[in-house]
Amino acid sequence: MNREIIKTDKAPQAIGTYSQAVKVNTTVYLSGQIPLVPESMEMVEGDMRAQIRRVFDNLQAVAEAAGGSLADVAKLNVFLTDLDNFPLVSEVMAEYFEEPYPARAAIGVAALPKDAGVEMDAVLEL
Repeated sequence: MNREIIKTDKAPQAIGTYSQAVKVNTTVYLSGQIPLVPESMEMVEGDMRAQIRRVFDNLQAVAEAAGGSLADVAKLNVFLTDLDNFPLVSEVMAEYFEEPYPARAAIGVAALPKDAGVEMDAVLEL
């Protein structure tokens, strides 16, 4: 098994006992991203659309560090503190993805780190 830890300064740094991503052979497992601005490690300012865009930007940065892009996402998991925001995820996702779209799950949760409204993780196949 060929295992590589993926790290980039273009996405928020891991705060704890995890890596931004782990590449195993041609599969990349991206850790969950919340709407943190990498340079400041503070939450992005703005509405839910801004939070969702920041999460996709963070995932894109880690995917690129692994040698891929969001076009390589096979599975996307979306965690929302308010499932009423799910249509916004689909709306913003259309700015980042083209058909064929990845498999996706949306899960309603009680809370996320730093009071984020959204968190996403992904699996890429390169």
